Amino acid sequence: MHQARLAFIAIVGALSLLTGAAASAQSYPQRAVKFILPFGPASGVDITARLLGDKLSRRWKQPVVVENRPGGDGLVSINAFLSANDDHTLLFVPASTFTAHPYTKDKVPYDSQRDLIPIVNVTVIVLAISAPASLNVNSLAEWVALARAKPNTLNVAAAAGNSDLIMAGFIKSQNLPIAKIPYRDIMQAPNDLAEGRIHLLLASYAGMRPLIQAGKLKLLAVTSRARVGIAPSTPTVAEAGFPYLGIESLIGLFGPRGMSGANRAKVAADIKAEIAADPTITTRLAATGQIVDIRDPAEFSAGIQKMRDQLSSIAKTLGLKAAQ
Repeated sequence: MHQARLAFIAIVGALSLLTGAAASAQSYPQRAVKFILPFGPASGVDITARLLGDKLSRRWKQPVVVENRPGGDGLVSINAFLSANDDHTLLFVPASTFTAHPYTKDKVPYDSQRDLIPIVNVTVIVLAISAPASLNVNSLAEWVALARAKPNTLNVAAAAGNSDLIMAGFIKSQNLPIAKIPYRDIMQAPNDLAEGRIHLLLASYAGMRPLIQAGKLKLLAVTSRARVGIAPSTPTVAEAGFPYLGIESLIGLFGPRGMSGANRAKVAADIKAEIAADPTITTRLAATGQIVDIRDPAEFSAGIQKMRDQLSSIAKTLGLKAAQ
């Protein structure tokens, strides 16, 4: 009888814990939520965060505050997020903000796999490869052929992080006789490309689009797995014959390592529901060069791991060792 009573108490206790966990997830958030971003106001990620923050604040009946913390190649925002150590303070960033750090920093002051827990992927930034219209090339293959025909006369540039590493690996793997030009502010590069000061650029499509539409730049390829609706006639890098340049720029929310799986799942589900309920969100984000691509925590984690594996392979090509 005594053992039966103990078993009954244990069962009741377990049920109480499960009920409490479910109630906690249902009541999340219990106070204001903060999104920390690595970019300034009016950037594509900022626009996404504010659109979703407005929707979520109504759903949650709690304020959603967007805090812009640019600088330090993403480290300023990451440090602010880690310092908060609060499951109501979330990091809203491209995964490329941190996946390249082991190969671009002498020392990485955090462990991304331990400290940045994927919640939901929201969008993918369209990355594109363009050349000056004055160069008179119509494909990546023509550009590469020109670089080989005129050694040491052409140069390239790419956005910092993943794109820059991939471009460096591409140059080495193809043994191209070209130079890579570094940029502190990649937003200056499209104008330099249009003026012929650089000859190939891998960066966000949104930053190049006005000059493409003006006929000053030639869009050669996009780096995504499939063609994109905002540039449907443009081939992917794989279709262009250079799959090595393929890369996804995943953008989403991360929580601290103590955030429960139930709360992460709730945030992901609520964001998915809000976007599904308002088709104008997809249209508005397309205008910023982003494609809505909702991925739950497991799918988001898998996409990030694929990115890590790709960069690890490129680092081997370049002879780079990951910082600890």
